[in-house]
This record gives sequence, C-alpha cells and structure tokens, in this order.
Amino acid sequence: MRLNGVFIEDTFAEAFAMSGARAVITGRTQAWAREAATRMTGFATSVIGCKCEAGIEGDLPADATPDGRPGTSVLLFAFNPEGVQTRIVERIGQCVLTCPTTACYDGLAEEPVRISVGGQLRYFGDKFQLSKVIDGRRYWRVPVMEGEFLVEETFGARPAVGGGNFLILGESADAALAAAEAAVAAMGRVRGVILPFPGGIVRSGSKVGSRHYSLKATTNDAYCPTLRGMVESALPDGVNSVLEIVIDGLTVEAVEEAMRVGIPAACRPGVHSISAGNYGGKLGQYALHLRKLLEGVPA
Repeated sequence: MRLNGVFIEDTFAEAFAMSGARAVITGRTQAWAREAATRMTGFATSVIGCKCEAGIEGDLPADATPDGRPGTSVLLFAFNPEGVQTRIVERIGQCVLTCPTTACYDGLAEEPVRISVGGQLRYFGDKFQLSKVIDGRRYWRVPVMEGEFLVEETFGARPAVGGGNFLILGESADAALAAAEAAVAAMGRVRGVILPFPGGIVRSGSKVGSRHYSLKATTNDAYCPTLRGMVESALPDGVNSVLEIVIDGLTVEAVEEAMRVGIPAACRPGVHSISAGNYGGKLGQYALHLRKLLEGVPA
C-alpha cells in the first residue's frame, strides 16, 4: 500500500489497556486555563518514568464548560483507577489549585467508576472548606488567598488505551520532522486522544529491556540510523531519521481515528515509509493494523 507515494508497511501498532480521566479546567481567560493545563501535564510523557501519561485534549469555549468560562480539557492515563486518582490529585493540587482564577471539573461524569479528587483536595482548606450539591454533583469551595478554588468532589475513570503509535521513516531529519509536525496538526482535531510526548513527537523510541543494564526500556537500536551496520537494522536504504507518534485515547476507536488522519498527513515528500512499533503481540491487547486502518483512504 502507498499513500502519496509513501510505502505503508504491513504491520501493526501494539497498544495496551490503561485507565483514563478527563479534567476540565476553566479560568477567567483562556490563557489562564491553558496555563494551568500546561503545568498539569508536564513530565507526563510515559508511565515508564513519569507514572502517568497526560496531555491537553483541547481548548473549550465558554459555552462548553460547567461555569460558562473559557476552559481547557486535559486527559490523564495510568494503569488503573487508583493510579489515575493518585496522579490527578497531585497534579490538580500542585498546578490548578495554585493557578490564579481557575476551577476544575470532572469531564467524564457519566462514568460509574468514581475517584476522589475534590474530596481529597478539600483538606487544603483546613476545615474552612464548604461543599454544595448541584444536580446531584458535589463541589468543594476551598478558600485561598485570591478568593476560593472550586473543584468537583469526584471524577470519572474509564477503561482506556495507551501506546497507539506509528513511525515516520524519513530520508532526512528535516523531512521526518516536517511530516511529524503535519501529522500532529491533523491529529489535534480528534477528540478523546492525546499525544503525550513533547510537541506530540518522540525521537527516542524504545525497546523493552536492555542488553547490559537493569533498565525497563532502552533505545530502539534497530531504528537508530547511526547504528546501521552495528546492529540488526530495520532501516531501508535511504532512511536517515525516524520519528514516532504515540497516541493515548479514551477508546480504541479514538486512537484508530487519530492514526487514520495522522498517517496520511505524514505522507509527504522526503518520507520513505510509515511503520509501527510492536512486540509481536506480547505487550498489549490491541493490534492496530496500519493497512486495515487506512482502507478507503485515497492514495
């Protein structure tokens, strides 16, 4: 299969089960909501080292938020609801409660699995906090020096998918980067997914384990152009730079849709081929076959 002259390898991305939550942050201005969201999603690229994966899902107009103010939606993923609760409480407490003018709400109110968020953060109020129930949902008003911080008591946590991915094999570093940037821009329009790495792009794809060290993951040497000739390389002739896009989503369908729009956007001049990372089905429950996903996409 070829798209815009770019070869699509007959392979699959191996994704795995996670748990996810959505936080809706609002502020007096879009800039303040976005600032809190940016801080909250820092150091959250991989569960391997960061204990969670998080990113900005998108900005929200005032008529799409609970309090009628501009907002930003954040998705956070961990291996189970308990992990999600720990990380989201830490990050809202340190990055949203502290940010001027913000409030924070649950973005998955329909989910039956509930995790305590405002129910934990309320203790910062030192017994001066107050609660109010509106339409069956409890909110906590926590006094702060600016005025008060409003946060919902519980958030929904739902089964989710992590590790969707594809690899861009470029003839040069510039070509690979331009293709990755185009893919990220296209995928940013898909609801229910995040690209947790810097700018949505990974230059340091990894393999499980290490040859010499006690590490969970090390560099994916088969795709490192500087190691061609020293290892069993997976790089075709003419490929001199590889970048990866990693996708986490609230549903497997959302991850598939992101790949479906992102891969064609990456098929640009200077790109040799598109591949994906997998471990032969030994790591994750989901096999996202590239060619199957792209059936019907105009060549």
